[in-house]
Amino acid sequence: MIRAGALEKGMAILIKGEPFVVVEREFVKPGKGSAFVRAKLKNPTSGQVLRETMKTQDQVEEIVVEDKDSQYLYADDTSYHFMDLETYEQFEIPAKTFPEYRELMKEGDTYTLIMWEDRPLDIKLPFKIVYTVTKAEDAIKGDTVTGATKVVEVETGLKVKVPIFIKEGERIMVNTETKEYVERVNQ
Repeated sequence: MIRAGALEKGMAILIKGEPFVVVEREFVKPGKGSAFVRAKLKNPTSGQVLRETMKTQDQVEEIVVEDKDSQYLYADDTSYHFMDLETYEQFEIPAKTFPEYRELMKEGDTYTLIMWEDRPLDIKLPFKIVYTVTKAEDAIKGDTVTGATKVVEVETGLKVKVPIFIKEGERIMVNTETKEYVERVNQ
């Protein structure tokens, strides 16, 4: 058991016998009264999302999870397919649980899965990932306004707003939390 004030993003807790992952956490200290925590929790099995407000001294049950490095193989209409790098066992994670990851994960890359009782609870993406631009319109001569941007598509299908000098075939770094362009990566 831990105090609600100690909750952090990515932690796994048990509510009514079901595992939930802390997706967002906000600590609030009002001018009057005791501090509290607003948390957005997601059940990775059912996809259910809860918004909970707890006093910082309330007790919640943290569950013991393990990190497992797994290779992302591919996605189909219903699932993401992974392979355990130690046992070579393949398993599926329902795509409806993490729909926002479909355009972020690259086939063949290794990601850390948060596992509880042999069930994947979450997929840890790196903060920044390098992608290859597959579709980009050419910049128009004279279009040199400071801060001018255009939208390009990367190899996973993700659309990103980038500066106009980015061309097809170039590699760019993208922040996986905000899905925003960070920088151009030299080959």
